[in-house]
Amino acid sequence: MKRYLAVLAVALSMVLGVLFHPLAMAQGQSVTPEASAKAFYAWYIKRESDKRGFPLLDKEIYRYVAKPTVDFLRAQYKANKFAEDGDPFTKVQDYDEKDWAAHIEARPALRFGDTAVVPVVLGRDTKATVQTVLAFMRKQADGQWKLIKVDDLSGYE
Repeated sequence: MKRYLAVLAVALSMVLGVLFHPLAMAQGQSVTPEASAKAFYAWYIKRESDKRGFPLLDKEIYRYVAKPTVDFLRAQYKANKFAEDGDPFTKVQDYDEKDWAAHIEARPALRFGDTAVVPVVLGRDTKATVQTVLAFMRKQADGQWKLIKVDDLSGYE
């Protein structure tokens, strides 16, 4: 019985966290860099899978990504600098949208003052399409953590 109640409590807290996280972001309350990174990738992958154009060009991206970063990446995009590098946020050219949308894991951040590095795993570890990126987040004046840079873990092979 105790085990059943513990599982129920964990499930309830997860459901409430999912329901109220967008409200906290909308009200400008400070959230963790991990939560902000996960929220960004959930939005980005869903937005890209909706086939409504490149998410970088959507004004909603400013909710998650710092303005100087968006402005720089948009200039790079317009100059056609993304052709060989793949997507600036996922660091790949193709991925399984359903798998990644269902499996976004933000691991514990390394913090350096107002900057944090969040490892984000996209996809299941058992699939060949898994991708781990490092999301560099910076705490803004309003307390929100926003993405300022993304790098992957691949070498120069």
